[in-house]
Amino acid sequence: MTRGGRGFVRGDVPQTSPEACPVSSLSRSVSLSASLRALACAAPILASATAQAQPGPSGSVVLDQLSVEGTGVGLTRADPVGLNLRTPDRGASRLGLTPLEAMASVDVIAGETARLRGQDTIAEAVTQDATGITTIAEPGNGNGAFTSRGFAGPNSIQQLYDGTRFYVGANTVTFPFDTWNVERIEVLRGPASVLYGDGAIGGVINVVPKKPSFVSINAARAVIGTDATARLAFDSGGAIAQEAFGNTFAYRLNVSGNRSDGWVRPNGDFRNLAVSAALLFQPSPDLAFTLTHDLGYQEPMRYWGTPLVEGRIPDLIRFNNYNVRDAKITWADNWTQLKTEWTPTADITVRNTAYRLTSRRHWLDVEQYAVNRGTGLVDRSAFTEIYHSQEQVGNRLDAAFKGNLFGLPNQFLAGFDVNHIGFRHTNNFTFDEETSSVPLVGYDPGFFPANGRASPAYQTSTRQASVFAEDRLVLTDRLSFLTGVRFDVPTLQREDLRSGTQFERTYRSLGYRFGLVYNPTPDTALYAQYSTATDPVNSLITLNQSLAGFTLATGQQVEVGAKGLVFDGGVEWTLAGYRIVKDNLVSTVPGQPNVATQVGQQSSQGVEFALGWRIAPGWRVDGNIALLHAQYDRFDETVNGATVSYAGNQPIYVPERVANLWLTWDVFRDWTARVGLQNVGTTYSDFGNTARRPAYNLVNLVLDHQVTANSRLSVRVYNLFDKVYAISGDAVNGVGNKWQLGRPQSVEVAYSVAW
Repeated sequence: MTRGGRGFVRGDVPQTSPEACPVSSLSRSVSLSASLRALACAAPILASATAQAQPGPSGSVVLDQLSVEGTGVGLTRADPVGLNLRTPDRGASRLGLTPLEAMASVDVIAGETARLRGQDTIAEAVTQDATGITTIAEPGNGNGAFTSRGFAGPNSIQQLYDGTRFYVGANTVTFPFDTWNVERIEVLRGPASVLYGDGAIGGVINVVPKKPSFVSINAARAVIGTDATARLAFDSGGAIAQEAFGNTFAYRLNVSGNRSDGWVRPNGDFRNLAVSAALLFQPSPDLAFTLTHDLGYQEPMRYWGTPLVEGRIPDLIRFNNYNVRDAKITWADNWTQLKTEWTPTADITVRNTAYRLTSRRHWLDVEQYAVNRGTGLVDRSAFTEIYHSQEQVGNRLDAAFKGNLFGLPNQFLAGFDVNHIGFRHTNNFTFDEETSSVPLVGYDPGFFPANGRASPAYQTSTRQASVFAEDRLVLTDRLSFLTGVRFDVPTLQREDLRSGTQFERTYRSLGYRFGLVYNPTPDTALYAQYSTATDPVNSLITLNQSLAGFTLATGQQVEVGAKGLVFDGGVEWTLAGYRIVKDNLVSTVPGQPNVATQVGQQSSQGVEFALGWRIAPGWRVDGNIALLHAQYDRFDETVNGATVSYAGNQPIYVPERVANLWLTWDVFRDWTARVGLQNVGTTYSDFGNTARRPAYNLVNLVLDHQVTANSRLSVRVYNLFDKVYAISGDAVNGVGNKWQLGRPQSVEVAYSVAW
């Protein structure tokens, strides 16, 4: 997973004194109480700034309230409280149905919800708030890989930004990553190829950014924390030249930056910058043009995991990093989109998106570590340098119509998506494998070998075209029939820049779904659906010759569910049961990242439940749980000349239990406490289910004080009990060799203000 994540197939291969609050007081070595004391040093500074903040004009909103935003054509907003069952979204249907109207399992997470809970990354928001989603983030996949409904990785759980898909290159996704500019996150669980093409058998995560507003918006946030963490963010929006042009021009600008020394040494530091700018031109109420540009720059932790010693992580090496001293990781993404929305009549809406997306990535690392039982040393291997250069240019158009079919109310949508993706891969895969060994403690990390640098390896050109359609026919006041279909034709051309060899391959895939939604009451829905999906052969745009003969993985899902609101919306709930069968999936062999295998069949079946409950004045509970049974149905592998069957085993990286719970309590006037609990079940790093990663429980705390109507002070405690847990891991020959550890106990204090 680690090296294979980037296409590893060999041959393809107010001022205060420093004494008052010393930086060292925020280091990893301090205890929780010491951390809290250190962060308390910042409180007078923030309080002083708060005292200087003036209340806004009458009608100004509390921080992060989305209702402040003006509306443009097609703009919808998510409620920061509850499951948003009545919030229209386009994640589960391009028709813009609400979750109550959709025949699918949908989570709509408000951006404000993520920010109030201290979730600074998309991965934190999705895994702590959505149902049944976990992360398997590591530097090799861009810290952007998830699991859902028994399937794992960016080629099975698709990610979108404002409805646009950036094709996965060498199993890596690096944008979006920051929640500051997020209006909402739409999570569709289960096969979604009928909407977005291949690579979505486990689900889709669509991040919707904040939109331009004709109402003035200004907000800022500053954060400091343990490990010398610092975060700054700014949000501004409003009308442009309103006196001259009225509600014709509006803008939105979001900037956020984060840096930290990190919790491992050395190379644990990270920094990133996210900029999101949008300009809206609305010459008439029925026509709008929105030009956006989003930039993401990241230098993440150069940390590839901690080696296991007799199957565990000893305390003395928990914060050690065995990467080389001069390791580098940089990711730069740019997204430019021009969106047009035209509603010539109340029953017709036409949308078009033209876009250009680019990504530049670089890794320079030693990535594999294993403790040698004979010597007691850490053997290091996989000295790797890789560059990605990717550009995607395309256009997507759809038109929606409301009318009647056979005398019944009907909604219909049809459209097409065409694009071209250019990808260039530079690597050092021809570099003779080099190893080195260092002590468990007191080691010199050394430097990357001078003779192991990368050179151009291959380039690909992919042309993709698709057509899609959806329909909703209202059979009665309570019963609707929904259908959808999509046909994709991608053509890949690949050239080996070392040998000059070339090949071309065209794939064709058809996805469809149909189902019924029955509403026994206006606030309750029952549904049943059948859907199909396809997954690419590895990362389609970086497919190599050895995988070109593999067929597309196909999947089918049957799902039934129910959802609703009771007690005037005081309780919201969803319940779903499903079975998914996937054939011909391609997987990287654990511990052999240069080898891919096509598994015969994998299946999963499970049940998911989500609840939002205002249990009493000032008290609220939000939670979800996903229970599944996932297994390989047919999967034979040749090991040392003998055939080994993994049938019945749990798929790698996939937990069979995921649960989240958030308790919100308005302690006193202007004081709110939030407690978050997360449980993730046991996972395995190998096909044979011998390299086990234990289940874990995490507790996060947030305490907010609304200082004024427009300012808030927050204290956040992450991983309260300082659990040692693995979010990913590697194994060789059925024995785990390292774990990618999650965030240890840490504390942050944040001050937010709006004006």
